[in-house]
Amino acid sequence: MSEQKTANETATERPAAKSSAESHTEISELMMPGHANFGGNVHGGVLLALLDRVAYIAASKHSDHYCVTASVDRVDFYDGIKVGEILHLFARVNYVGRSSMEVGIRVQAENIITGENRHTNSCYFTMVAMGSDRRPVLVPELLLETPEEKKRFAEARERADVRKETARH
Repeated sequence: MSEQKTANETATERPAAKSSAESHTEISELMMPGHANFGGNVHGGVLLALLDRVAYIAASKHSDHYCVTASVDRVDFYDGIKVGEILHLFARVNYVGRSSMEVGIRVQAENIITGENRHTNSCYFTMVAMGSDRRPVLVPELLLETPEEKKRFAEARERADVRKETARH
């Protein structure tokens, strides 16, 4: 496998395209007392670490490479997360550039006692695939198979354009 990756890292052609579903990642974690802030909710930094982890997994599944976080577009907090709830993080690649990928993430908190599930957070991470030389590498194009995937791709392209424009200023 490492021989194949070495060849891909120096190739000028993209690896074979992949579907968004191939990058789909779900992780769940019980929120413990050590995760709480002074207000009794889960600390935002704990959530950010989990978001970064799930974004890394989704991007690495798509690219077959080590990935680094290039940017985070807004982390919207819709509702507090309580100690004792189970967090479910759902991620998938929405958009790809040459070496970058936008990963969309949805977070739900599950109350174990009541069974209630609440959408607590959404965000977008831009991840960059890196070769063994720690330089960006080409990533597979994204196969868009459903109207929803096409919509997510178009919206992500707009966000990428805004990021590029604001980075120049």
